Amino acid sequence: MGQAEQAPASRARARGSKPRSNPTPKAGRNLPAAIVVGLAMLIGVLGGLIFLPLGFVAVTTGFAVFGVWEIFRALEANGTRMPIIPVMVGTVAMPFAAYFGGLESLLFALLLSCVAVLLWRSVESPVGSANSIFAGVFALGWVPFFISFATLPLHTAGVMPALGLYPGGTVPAGAWQVAVMLLLVVSNDTFGYLVGASLGKHPMAPKISPKKSWEGFAGSVAGAMVIGVLACIFLLDRPWWVGVILALGTVAASTAGDLAESMVKRELGIKDMSSILPGHGGVMDRLDSIVFASPVAFVLFAVVSGA
Repeated sequence: MGQAEQAPASRARARGSKPRSNPTPKAGRNLPAAIVVGLAMLIGVLGGLIFLPLGFVAVTTGFAVFGVWEIFRALEANGTRMPIIPVMVGTVAMPFAAYFGGLESLLFALLLSCVAVLLWRSVESPVGSANSIFAGVFALGWVPFFISFATLPLHTAGVMPALGLYPGGTVPAGAWQVAVMLLLVVSNDTFGYLVGASLGKHPMAPKISPKKSWEGFAGSVAGAMVIGVLACIFLLDRPWWVGVILALGTVAASTAGDLAESMVKRELGIKDMSSILPGHGGVMDRLDSIVFASPVAFVLFAVVSGA
């Protein structure tokens, strides 16, 4: 049996070639699948954002639901059972609360969701209740609350049509702001991956995410700055330096979100949250950057609104 297994390798060496293998890309992704899935998601999200805002809110909520479900499954596998029903209700409520009611409604929905988690868990067994409550509140704050900041600019722009269509067919500034934020997140991932995969030698956080390098981070900053400047000039009608500020803030937030999720996955002992998205892993493996970038971009747009 051992000689039969070694024979193909021996014949391969005799022909001067190496045995066939299936190497993993340096950055750990199936690049063609990642590009196809990423472009499909981007086109769908931007299309809904520009032409059907209520559809964009629904898609955002759907991503949040899948992300929270992945967190629930990962925590359950490690012995922590999150009160999924009140958490899911809050996950669905928060993006729509932000869209229809603004920041105050979003904060109120978060508060009610956390109280619901506490009350729901209080009627169950006290065993593991503290971890369960903390997990529920953590999931609510990490995913639906943060990602709801992507729907807030639509309310800020005064766009809450009942049927989801923009009145008069005019896309408001708030929708373009969200679109630019998404483009900056995508450029952060894309340029960071391309530069990191080819030139990355110095890891940023080797104990958390060994494949994330300083070279890749520099590529993310440079690429996002180019996209940010072009977006401010051609889409937002803002000074070019606003694009630089938005790019720096978005890249910093996206990188922090990526590292935060990597830290959670390392603590849970998993590589990906799931395998639902080919080339990407789970939904949370794609949302990790967006959930941190959304509130940061919202604040930055508010700060530079007078520029």
